[in-house]
Order: sequence, then structure tokens, then C-alpha cells
Amino acid sequence: MTPQEETIVLEARDILGRYLSQNPVIGSWQALMDYCALTVRGPIERFHVLYLDRKNRIIADELLSTGTVDHVPVYPREVIKRALMLNASAMILIHNHPSGDPTPSEADLSMTKEIQKGCKYLGLTLHDHIIVGAGTELSLRGLGKL
Repeated sequence: MTPQEETIVLEARDILGRYLSQNPVIGSWQALMDYCALTVRGPIERFHVLYLDRKNRIIADELLSTGTVDHVPVYPREVIKRALMLNASAMILIHNHPSGDPTPSEADLSMTKEIQKGCKYLGLTLHDHIIVGAGTELSLRGLGKL
């Protein structure tokens, strides 16, 4: 990308972030998908968590881990600890697959289950885990994996 294109992408992320912080995330699936694609897509794996309040508005979008071209370390304890620190009621996990194929790996599924178990015990809601590929996003809830 050219420097001008990078500036435009950053401005678009800011605008979308302000929009989503004032509106329910769950009520607008397309806005959530657009946000995920803009925020997470890239040449290295990134793991974000959208921490939500009781009305499903974003409290914080946190980049919790950056990895390599085919792996990102995720620590369920840290994901849940941050939710408690922010007084979040719910969360949406988001990460990208730089290969372009959003099919979840066994590690993706296992990590999601661990976070889901922790959420259950602490009264938090895990709404979804979205994997961003090249031009497409995949929902683990939509696949019946949550």
C-alpha cells in the first residue's frame, strides 16, 4: 500500500470504531464483519477481543496477541482476566488467517472451548469467534462450534 492508502485505511478504522462504540455490535452483523475485516486482516496473525457491555456496545477492542504468518499465541486466562478488569459482560473473539482460508484449526477450536468454559464459570458471555480470511469472514457460532 502507498502511504496515502495506509492513511485512508487508518481513518476508515477510526470512523468505524466510533460508529460501533455508539451502536449495538450484535444488532448489526454486517457492521461487525466490516469492522473485523478492516481491523484484523493482514500478513501476520493477530488476535483481537471485542469486550462488550450489557447492551453489546464495545467497551474496548484489544489486540491481545500478534503472531507469525501461521500462528498467534492466545492465553485464555489473559482474555478472561482482561474482561473482568474492564467489567465486560460479553466478548467476541476475532483473529485472522493470513493464508486467506478462514477454516478453523484444531488449535482455534480448542482455545475457543477453553475461553468458553472460563466465561461460563464467571458469568461472561462469549458471543462468537470470528476468523477473517481473504475477503471472507467465518463465524464459529455460525458453524455450530459454539
